[in-house]
Amino acid sequence: MKRNLVWVIATALSIGSFGSAWAADIAPQPYTKAPPPPPPVFSWTGFYIGINGGGGSVRNCWSLVEDSAFDVFDPGLPEGCHRATGGTVGGQIGYRWQGPSNWVVGVEGQGNWADFRGGNDSLVFPGVHNQSRLDAFGLITGQIGYAWNNVLLYAKGGGAVTGNRYDAFDIPTGNLLSSANETRWGAAVGAGLEVGFWQGWSIGIEYDHLFMGNRDVDFNTPGPAPVFDGTDRISQGVDIGLVRLNYRFGGAGLGPDYGNY
Repeated sequence: MKRNLVWVIATALSIGSFGSAWAADIAPQPYTKAPPPPPPVFSWTGFYIGINGGGGSVRNCWSLVEDSAFDVFDPGLPEGCHRATGGTVGGQIGYRWQGPSNWVVGVEGQGNWADFRGGNDSLVFPGVHNQSRLDAFGLITGQIGYAWNNVLLYAKGGGAVTGNRYDAFDIPTGNLLSSANETRWGAAVGAGLEVGFWQGWSIGIEYDHLFMGNRDVDFNTPGPAPVFDGTDRISQGVDIGLVRLNYRFGGAGLGPDYGNY
């Protein structure tokens, strides 16, 4: 009888120990929150359109090479140089592609209205004031840059075109003596810094220099039937500073869901 009782007690203790161990094994584990996924990388790939505004400066130098009262001069008689300054506003459209190594390449077309004006008194004709005005310019450029997530540093280069007006005034009376209009083609280089800030939107600053070279410009007296008056060789170089705002279609961007990521 005692032996049976001991066996029952031993069996009960064994079952209790097993139950405790089994309960410990199936006890709920502490909850550990999974780490959030890393945010998607910003992408500059896609078509974009934007607006820009700023100011500029044009350096023009005039040299008389032909006049009705003179012979032909080469390289010409210097009439002096001046800077035409003012404001500009316009727009741009383009496409960029960002590679896996963070290099960005693209192409862009830009067109701007401008009002850059300036002048100087002629060193050849006393009492005559020469004036230049740049009315518009356009750029067709390629781009190459490097991106640090939503920050893009880039350089650009390509072709440029400017629309110009030249006038010669009589200083005592203010009357227009002769004028000319010209569309000039040249080359452009520039650099910019752009920052993406919200679902396809980016803002940046840009500097451009336009190499517009030397051109012989024919001047005519005003009136219904202008008479040929002379030719000036005019050199032109343009410096432009812009603030740009772009919207990019498609691609990843900043925001609650990184745009279309």
